Amino acid sequence: MAVEGAGLQALSPDELEARLRAIGEERYHILHPFHRLLHDGRLSKGQVQAWALNRYYYQASIPRKDATLLARLPTTALRREWRRRLEDHDGDGSRPGGVERWLALTDGLGLDRDYVTSLAGILPGTVFAVDAYVHFVRDRTVLEAIASSLTEMFSPGIISERVSGMLRHYDFVSETTLAYFTPRLTQAPRDVEFALGYVKEHARTRAEQEAVLAALRFKCDLLWAQLDALHHAYVSPGLPPPGAFRPSA
Repeated sequence: MAVEGAGLQALSPDELEARLRAIGEERYHILHPFHRLLHDGRLSKGQVQAWALNRYYYQASIPRKDATLLARLPTTALRREWRRRLEDHDGDGSRPGGVERWLALTDGLGLDRDYVTSLAGILPGTVFAVDAYVHFVRDRTVLEAIASSLTEMFSPGIISERVSGMLRHYDFVSETTLAYFTPRLTQAPRDVEFALGYVKEHARTRAEQEAVLAALRFKCDLLWAQLDALHHAYVSPGLPPPGAFRPSA
């Protein structure tokens, strides 16, 4: 089987970064029609609830995928760096992490916490996409796994737009409801600095660089697929599958 990029000249680190950023400009889910509706205030409360409910499965799965990678990292320094991500999402026992803050968001939207954490109403498309991400990070090379996290390069923009848009358009959210996002404005750039630096240093051959680019495209695609599932179920044609959450508003 031919290896993509074999025989081609390797990109410089700066050229690799430019191509990574171009993937985000083309594929990041801030461009998805569902996000445009969410940020522009054109969803009902029930549709926003459906988004938050399904996104919980993604948020709760991030520590799982990080733990699988942590177990494979070969050095103390790398493990220490990646362990910080686990604490960011799971908390450290003295402060809430991202998973708990997301549950505060679903609480604020009026969803029963036991129902949210049971995962009973999650869309199958959400489950398939999120599990694919966990499996990708578990099964691919460390380089590809780290590269797949680089959607965080684009997250500060979507966070700022999301928070300002939702506060402006929805009277059922508040700064407290959306408190999940505030720490991410500093955590994500810190995480990107490490992951991008690692990728630029360790993706030396063109084949390795093409694998890195493919990993980021894969991550963008699965984020997009989650929103495709939400749009189909709750916007158009509006056909949630059996067992999925049914909004009451």
